[in-house]
Order: sequence, then C-alpha cells, then structure tokens
Amino acid sequence: MPGWLIAAGLLLAAIGLLVMRRGKAKAMPDGAGDPQEKRYLEERRRVGEALRDRLDRRPFGADLANALWLALMRMPPGDGVIVEYHRDYCGHGLIRTKDGVMLCEIQDGAAFDSQPIASWRQQEPFVGFFARQSDFTCSGWDPSEPVFATDDDWSRNNQRLTRHVLEAFLRRHDG
Repeated sequence: MPGWLIAAGLLLAAIGLLVMRRGKAKAMPDGAGDPQEKRYLEERRRVGEALRDRLDRRPFGADLANALWLALMRMPPGDGVIVEYHRDYCGHGLIRTKDGVMLCEIQDGAAFDSQPIASWRQQEPFVGFFARQSDFTCSGWDPSEPVFATDDDWSRNNQRLTRHVLEAFLRRHDG
C-alpha cells in the first residue's frame, strides 16, 4: 500500500477522533485529567507532529497565487475555495467578497457569518502573501506565519488550504 495512502488514512482517523473529542480535550489542559485523557492528548500530539513533518514546505509561488486571485475575481461574492463542504467545521476558505477576497473559517459549508482571518482588496498584496505560503505555513504549525499559526492541536492541519486544494480549485475554475 502506498505511503501517502497510509498517511491519508491516519490523518482521516485522527481528524475523526479529534472531532468527536474536541470539546472534552479543549476543556482540559495538556497533561490534566485522567490517564486515558493524557494518553489521548499525547497521541494526538504525536500524530500531528508526524503529519507536520511530511508537509510540503515549497512556497506556492507567484504563478499559483496570481491564478488564484484571477479565478476568485471571476466568482460571485460569497463563493470561493472551501476545503470541504459538509456539516460543522469545514476548515479555512478563501471567499470572494464584494471588495476582494477574505480568508476565514468555514462552518456548515458556508462563510456568510464568518469573521475574516485576513482580507485583501487588491491583487498585489494577495499574490505577495500567498506566493510565500506553503502547505506547512497554512497548516498552522509555522509560528513565523501569524495569519495561520496556532497552538491548538485540533486546528493545526485540520482542513487547511494546501497546494493540492488550490490547484484542484484552479482546475475546476479554468485557472
């Protein structure tokens, strides 16, 4: 079985466990609680770090970022790049607004009530920002990228933007 398939299976299993136990785990600091909870938190961190170490660190580059901006500008406001359309938390998305593009967390397959994490009104700052990003920086693991960085194990690499997601979006929208 290919290694990427095993890694994808582990990721899906870890995300499933995290979703089911998110509320309980967030209520207790790491190391607190019963031994089973401590083992769970340690395993979640171990799996997250193993996946982190496999993330692509190559910058997306100006060509991809420029094509992404142009494709988003052809969309109606309220539409855009959403990693997954489903109930509950859907990860990060890039949504076309009437004024430009916003990066936000997506809930229930829509971003209409989301507060932007960041927003861009012009192409040049958007392209400059996304040209330097990578799967690693978008995952939330890189503390030097404050727009995406997080200490929350549940949020890291959970339905975040990746090169694969952006390129798939561009293929679907003639980017």
